[in-house]
Amino acid sequence: MDDLLRLDDRLGPDQRLIRDVVRSFVTDRVLPHVGDWFEEAVFPARELAPELGSLGLLGMHLQGYGCAGTDAVSYGVACRELEAGDSGLRSFVSVQGSLAMFPIWRYGSDEQKDEWLPRMAAGQAIGCFGLTEPDHGSDPAGMRTYAKKDGSDWILNGSKMWITNGSIADVAVVWAQTDEGVRGFVVPTSTPGFSAPEIHKKLSLRASVTSSLYFDDVRLPASAALPGVVGLRGPLSCLSEARFGIIWGVVGAARACLEAAVDYSKTRVQFDKPIGAFQLTQEKLAWMYVGMTQAGLTALHLGELKDAGKLEPRQISFGKLANVRAALDIARQARSILGGNGITLEYPVIRHMNNLESVLTYEGTQEVHTLVLGEALTGLAAYR
Repeated sequence: MDDLLRLDDRLGPDQRLIRDVVRSFVTDRVLPHVGDWFEEAVFPARELAPELGSLGLLGMHLQGYGCAGTDAVSYGVACRELEAGDSGLRSFVSVQGSLAMFPIWRYGSDEQKDEWLPRMAAGQAIGCFGLTEPDHGSDPAGMRTYAKKDGSDWILNGSKMWITNGSIADVAVVWAQTDEGVRGFVVPTSTPGFSAPEIHKKLSLRASVTSSLYFDDVRLPASAALPGVVGLRGPLSCLSEARFGIIWGVVGAARACLEAAVDYSKTRVQFDKPIGAFQLTQEKLAWMYVGMTQAGLTALHLGELKDAGKLEPRQISFGKLANVRAALDIARQARSILGGNGITLEYPVIRHMNNLESVLTYEGTQEVHTLVLGEALTGLAAYR
């Protein structure tokens, strides 16, 4: 599809190389199979993780420990191309790098970094991030998971829910209340008392592993606690990293839906001509393209702000709110252009549409990001 505003002309040579490499990987290794993965509710993480690691995509925006150390725009471009394949694929990379590796890299001890980051960057170890609970999603300050000191050890009890990679992870970064405030803990999933049953019967993000986490008197050494942060600032900073990837990723999902709709409109004949020749169809396609390109502009601008060290959480909320809504609207319009064929997995549209329903909610719901912007405009918090 033509890049009418030539946004990718603003990418540097290394960023274009990352775009092309990731796009080729998705084309060769993901697109031929992802419809089946979605239908069968499987994701071959152990098979794909080393390949993603060899491409430098795991923790790619982090420095050292085998990480690629790319700039923010490069990370965004990779997320865009990954999510053009499937939101579950981008979620795997995002959780691994931004939610599991980032807190260890940013707040962990040297020992924690040395133990986990090189293996995670190579795809030899998989991580997950435990913040959301069954009764506390948008309000993490109310979490009930608790870690209590017992001598020099910690005893962890509680549960988490909607955890990507949970049942396949080797390590979980778990956030819990303590007498000192919210603390993060690096928890090997082989620790006695830890369990992670997979959540089934999903109709969204089916090509992704989603689990609950349970902690039943999980005993951890003092060295398991992340020493560099106390309070919600820790997990919220991780979410900002992951949301940045979403802002870019959903542009890829929107592009895949728009490309499918354009191709279909040129070959589907009704009333003796392709449906793409009808004005109503062209109007849909034109507005879909405008929405996708505006989302791409937003992603690129926020990436440049991030690289300049000027990106703020409320700007991330703007991008997440605007871009996910735009991508979901594009997917729904594409589905209507494909008609009955739009609900089959022979085409990518219904898969992306269903996935985006989850992306609209996770990493901060549409409603919460709306209130973040409302507070930025009025100076008045309306969360309670």
